This record gives sequence, C-alpha cells and structure tokens, in this order.
Amino acid sequence: MASNLTPPQNRGMTVLDREAFNATWTTLAIRAPSTLVKQLTTALEDKLLNVPRIKSVVPDGTNKDTKLILLSLDIQDVKEALDGDQLELIKDCNVTPYSFDVGYDYWTTEQILYSVMPEGDAETPSSFATTGHIAHVNLKPESIPFKSLIAQVILDKNKKIKSVVNKTNVIDNTYRNFQMELLAGQDNMITELKENECRFKFDFSKVYWNSRLQAEHRRLVRLFKKGEYICDVMAGVGPFSIPAVKKGAIVYANDLNPSSYQWLCENIKLNKITSNINTYNMDGRAFIKKAVSDLYSTSNGTKFFQHFIMNLPATAIEFLDAFKGIYKGIDISSDLLPMIHVHCFTRSADPIQDIKQRVCQIMGGPIDAAFCNMQMHHVRTVAPKKDMYCVSFRLSPEVAFRSATDAK
Repeated sequence: MASNLTPPQNRGMTVLDREAFNATWTTLAIRAPSTLVKQLTTALEDKLLNVPRIKSVVPDGTNKDTKLILLSLDIQDVKEALDGDQLELIKDCNVTPYSFDVGYDYWTTEQILYSVMPEGDAETPSSFATTGHIAHVNLKPESIPFKSLIAQVILDKNKKIKSVVNKTNVIDNTYRNFQMELLAGQDNMITELKENECRFKFDFSKVYWNSRLQAEHRRLVRLFKKGEYICDVMAGVGPFSIPAVKKGAIVYANDLNPSSYQWLCENIKLNKITSNINTYNMDGRAFIKKAVSDLYSTSNGTKFFQHFIMNLPATAIEFLDAFKGIYKGIDISSDLLPMIHVHCFTRSADPIQDIKQRVCQIMGGPIDAAFCNMQMHHVRTVAPKKDMYCVSFRLSPEVAFRSATDAK
C-alpha cells in the first residue's frame, strides 16, 4: 500500500518560502548484493517503501556491488515486521538506517497549499481554469490573504502557466468580461489556445472565455449539418461559430462587445476561413431581427436559419421576446421554423419547471402546448445551488407569426 508523505506544516504563511518545505525522512534499508536485488524485492514486495516518485532501490554509496532496498516507513524492526521466510532471505544482509530528503519541488500544489492554509478550512484553493498560458482562480474571501502565495505555487507547479489572475468582481452582463488582478507571472493577457480543432486568440481581460464549456461547444456544433444556416446571437470570440463554419454551416455571428467582435474577426482569419460567415457588432435583440431580414433579402426569400444560439446565461432568456412575430408576413412553413438553443442559470430546486416558466413568460406561450418539445441539457454546476442549462426548442408558429398587436 502506498503511503504519501506530507510536507511540513507552515500554517499562516503568506509569502512563499520554498526552503520551509524541505523535509528529511528516515527508514530502514537492506544492503544486498546487486545480483540478489530482484529476488529480494519480489519476496519483500509488500514491505518495500511505496511512496510516489521515490525509488525503493537506490545505489549504495559505500559499495558499487551492492544496492540498498528501502523498507516501508512504518517498519521499525525487521524481526517484527518480516515473516520467517523473508528473514531467512536477508540473514546475510546488513540492515541500516537510510535517510532521504524531499523539498519544495516534490510536493504537489494541493499539498503545499493545504500545509499553509488555516487548519479547518473546508476547501484548499488549488483549482483553477486554464486559458492558454493563463491560470484563472476565483478565490474566496478567506483565501485573499494567501493570494500571492497561491498564485506563485500554481506558477511553479505548472510549467505551461505563465500568468495567474484572480477575478475581482462578477461577470459584467453587458460585455461578459470581469475585472481581474494579476497575482503572479507575466502581465500578458493576450493568449492563444486550441479547442475543437480550431485556434482561438484573444485578450482574456476584455472578452468572455470559459474553457470548462469546451464540451458544450462541441455538443451543439455536432447538431449542425453542412449547408445549414446558424445564427449565433452572443458569439463571443467564436467558440460555436468557427467550428460550425469549418463543419460546412453558414453562420451569422454577432457580439455586442467590441473586443469580442475584434477577436472574432481575428479568429476567422486565424482559422483561414474566407467565406460562409457574416459578422456583426450590435445588440443581440436587434441582431436577431436584422439577421433574419438580411438572410431573407440576400436569398430572395429562399433561405432560413435552422438554429439560433444564445449563449449569455445570465440574461439570454430575456432576449427571446425578439422572436415574437419574427416571421410575420414571411412565407415559411411551420416545419421549417428554427431550433433555438438558450443558455441560462437557475438556482431553483425544480430547475426544469423554473426555466420553462421563465422562457414561456418572455415568449408568451403555454408550457404544455407550443413548448412541449423543450429539451433541457445540464451544462455544469457553476456554484452551490447554481446550475447552467441549455434549453432547446423549435420556435412555435404561435410566436413566430404573431401580429404586432398580439406581441404586446
């Protein structure tokens, strides 16, 4: 059975002192001829030192023809710990104390932080989201005094990480970015990464990106077929739009945030996309109407969107009123009306009912009639009692063809 070493406790340390994590461990070692090492380690398998990244057989500094076989740390007396057959095998071998040193580089991020945080803390703040070369932590108030140490440990233990930032306020609902502070490393927020076989580059301090949504990006894009028309209402830097275009869809992509729009256009070039995408920088509600109008005009009324994506979980449901009467006066059959995919948060104990009620309240349709085909997909748990869902449904004729007077 493996026995993990634990680092020295340094409760309350706020400035990282790497030397404080040095420790020396002493165990018993069997000095054996090199020719017998394999036989002995097989026979003593359950008695050997079994510690991650520490070898149980080491060179003997006193004799090149012998090796030291290290025993488990809890063995104090071989006569008590070994059985008769094992003792017989080592009767001609010397048993000697052996000490080995471990330092800061040996310990994991979790071990270091656990040893410095106040005892009794329910959670060690070692988790972070990776966005290219940037590690993003979301520290709780009780961890703030340790923020510099936490960031430096993350930087030390993850060689691909060059910058560590902490969110200092909630995501702004308008532009979906948040204020952040640099805790350690390079002051460079322009990062680049790959996701779903596409490349993305952006200024992490000015746009919204969440690497934990990679599976959700992939899931929705898989629904799209070659030649379909996709309307990405809150496109960000393109995690839905760009893979969809590369799959063969025709995409109308929009974001209100000027920085997101800038990097969306940059990522189109970065992925060598030269056609089948139209970009906009405007309010989402106005964009829904304009995109429908633009596609209808440029196709002479022959093309329609198959999917609308609305990935703004905090407020996307509120934009659904833009679909009231969206196809009034347009010749489109009910079975060609688009699927709408809306991301949202809920804190309700009955999330499905909560989301349905909110959607139907905005769109003015009954839950069990026009919206009976709703599909709910749980995306992720964002925080205790706060979940992110994607609700998908086909736009109903009652809403799509509603007259201006009815839509009020």
